[in-house]
Amino acid sequence: MAVKRERKDAAGQKGEQGLTLEEHFALLEETIGRLEEEDISLEDAFAAYSEGMKLLKSCSDQIDRVEKKVLKLAEDGGLEELEA
Repeated sequence: MAVKRERKDAAGQKGEQGLTLEEHFALLEETIGRLEEEDISLEDAFAAYSEGMKLLKSCSDQIDRVEKKVLKLAEDGGLEELEA
């Protein structure tokens, strides 16, 4: 279920594959639901696990990018990027 959208996340960044962080989390929840099914085959479980790990990495990457864009309030009241 790889839905690609041109939306921006809360920090104004498009996620990898064009999904927001919230959309990635929703897909991750669906993947977890599939893994919790009692009648899932080993092959399907492995595929769902692999998909979940990719989604988790994408979420982590998006969060890292947002953290790097933390803004600080400048003396004149404007915003500027926080330098690491």
